[in-house]
Amino acid sequence: MTDTTPSAHADASAPPVAPDALTSAPGYQVRRLYQAYLAVWARTVDPRLTGPQFAVLTTVHARPGSDQTSLASAVSLDTSTMADVARRLETRGLLERRTAPADGRRKLLYLTPEGERVLHEARGRVRELDERLLGRHEPADRVRLRRELTALADDWERLGAEDQIHSCRPSAQGG
Repeated sequence: MTDTTPSAHADASAPPVAPDALTSAPGYQVRRLYQAYLAVWARTVDPRLTGPQFAVLTTVHARPGSDQTSLASAVSLDTSTMADVARRLETRGLLERRTAPADGRRKLLYLTPEGERVLHEARGRVRELDERLLGRHEPADRVRLRRELTALADDWERLGAEDQIHSCRPSAQGG
């Protein structure tokens, strides 16, 4: 009897290659993109300033005094991650969290002068990174690609929200 398992035919000296079942999965390719993006972000933009932190600083700059929960939604972070990001930015002296006068549970966010400086410096490097990432594409293709990425993100966020709603419903069998 002949062993037909993939490992029986693999050349032991060749490095493993991801199988088609994996490489054809959109989530696998998205994860690869994100891993590559994180690596180039750290080298190009700032190894201490993460993409989510940059998003928070950018949004607070545009809307100073926004509450932490609303900001989390605006930058696509869950509230616990947002609280952690805000705490880290506050610890670094880039962000100030103030308690809302009318509601002691709400935290309002403001950039510090150091936060303004760090954001200003990072913006140029982020534009440079964006240019490197999309530089081989024609301007019209860049617009199309951004539109498609946005549509995918919107669709996948909706799917995630629907899954969350369905997982919170009691089963039809009374469970």
